[in-house]
Amino acid sequence: MRKLVRIPKDADLPLIGCITFGLIDRGTNLIQVRPISGCCLNCIFCSVDEGPKSKTRVTSYMVDVSYLIEWLREIIKFKGEYKIECHLDCCGEVTLYPYLVDLVQAISEIKGVDTISMQTKALLLDEKKIDELAEVGLSRINLSIDSLDPELAKKITGTESYDVNRIIRLAKYIVKTKIDLLLAPVWVPGLNDKEIPKIIEFAKEIGCGKKWFPLGIQNYEIHKFGRKVKGVKPISYWKFFRKLEELEKKFNVKLRVTPKDFGIHKRKMIPLVFKKGEKTRVVIKAPGWMRNEMIGVAKNRCITVVNCSSSVEDEIRVKILENKHNLYIAKRV
Repeated sequence: MRKLVRIPKDADLPLIGCITFGLIDRGTNLIQVRPISGCCLNCIFCSVDEGPKSKTRVTSYMVDVSYLIEWLREIIKFKGEYKIECHLDCCGEVTLYPYLVDLVQAISEIKGVDTISMQTKALLLDEKKIDELAEVGLSRINLSIDSLDPELAKKITGTESYDVNRIIRLAKYIVKTKIDLLLAPVWVPGLNDKEIPKIIEFAKEIGCGKKWFPLGIQNYEIHKFGRKVKGVKPISYWKFFRKLEELEKKFNVKLRVTPKDFGIHKRKMIPLVFKKGEKTRVVIKAPGWMRNEMIGVAKNRCITVVNCSSSVEDEIRVKILENKHNLYIAKRV
């Protein structure tokens, strides 16, 4: 049985430091907002091995709206209160968050927020929820849809109950609201090659990309702790972009999009508080996302401690292994 760690406003867990929940600043005007972790699908290429059939993930997290907003306001003040994009995503499916509409509304009221976007498979959305999100200020939905063929879509999502025809109907509904729609399929070589042109035609047909771009096609990659598609070898990004170039010419639509195309630009990043190789003491505050991991806290940051069997409230000494973008991983010493 998977554990659920609820993170209330008075929690001992800071919202910077852990990739699974909270806020991530990668040195641009885009801030990733992760209110929840976990997924209701079992996508065969999932980069983080999430979902009901996960073999590695043992904990899920859910953060209180007011706590997220408190931290988000401070980060935006530091980065500059102008042209900020808040991107709602998670290690899994963000629409699992039961307070999603409240969160979007609260974000829209923060000074400097220009865009609120969301990455989703849309399985838990319906017309009513889409209308509510449009009303409170959601700017764009990046819809992950990898095949229009019902059987192939079930295979890719690893979920027999997945109904792509319902997702298609929701996509047609979204474009009629104030929310912009971008289709973001993962191109898996040899698996959904024939589906990519169909998805491009569908995006053009229904009117995706009213303000931004209609498509954000992603290249299949293999990740260390993710799932690998049997018999599929990733192609190089050089080959991938060549394929996109060919499709651009065929369909007369821009497919090679970059962060700059979405107004994403460099912005000062929250300073690191630990250096790689540094040793420090942390207080264990929660179980980790994977087996034999715990989450420790020091200097108002979360630190994932690997190969750790300590108990909550234990104080231990660790060595920082990774610190990129204030996402800290350490081992006990």
